[in-house]
Amino acid sequence: MINTVILDFDGVILESVSVKTEAFRALFSFSPVHLDEIVEYHLSHGGVSRYDKFRYIYTKILNAELSEAQFHYLSDRFAELVLEGVLKSPYVDGALVFLEKYYQNLNLFVVSATPEDELKSIIWRRGLVHYFDGIFGAPRKKADCIEKILQLPGITSDSTIFVGDSSNDLEAAQKTGIRFIGRIMKGDINRFDSQPGTERVITDLHELLGFIEENS
Repeated sequence: MINTVILDFDGVILESVSVKTEAFRALFSFSPVHLDEIVEYHLSHGGVSRYDKFRYIYTKILNAELSEAQFHYLSDRFAELVLEGVLKSPYVDGALVFLEKYYQNLNLFVVSATPEDELKSIIWRRGLVHYFDGIFGAPRKKADCIEKILQLPGITSDSTIFVGDSSNDLEAAQKTGIRFIGRIMKGDINRFDSQPGTERVITDLHELLGFIEENS
């Protein structure tokens, strides 16, 4: 019986993944020779915080030192680039229906790689705060956030499911021993195919609503 649902944010509640992809493209446009590799790294590591991505890009792709000043500039500029786009992003189909139906009957949480202060601001500005029992973001790792949720009264690993859109989300669920549902956009390659530990793959939150009804 599921009594707790943890949701990733970008790509699960909002269709905002492309906003952040374009932000990476703009942020590193100063290095066109590496740009495709940087964007591909970003896309293949969904669920990893932007901070860890910046460090990897400089160390492994640009082969350059990332100063503290440059790190803070990248972080601030990225936030500026994505904020307006995320605030305007459409909801994943069925997201509001799901939240409205279950926020009073289930424990609902957000766990995202977005910096926590920024995440809370976006959720507040989108008018979603009242749906959630907790909102968790970077710099904490997703597995650490999930572990914190599992310490709350009445919440156990076998009654908790994490809905994410990346292999990093699946790994966080596996690490913490909770169930996992993968979300992909209609027409996208099923990145969860052949990966053990995925209980179901959905394309929208109407399907998640049906899954919860089956398991409640």
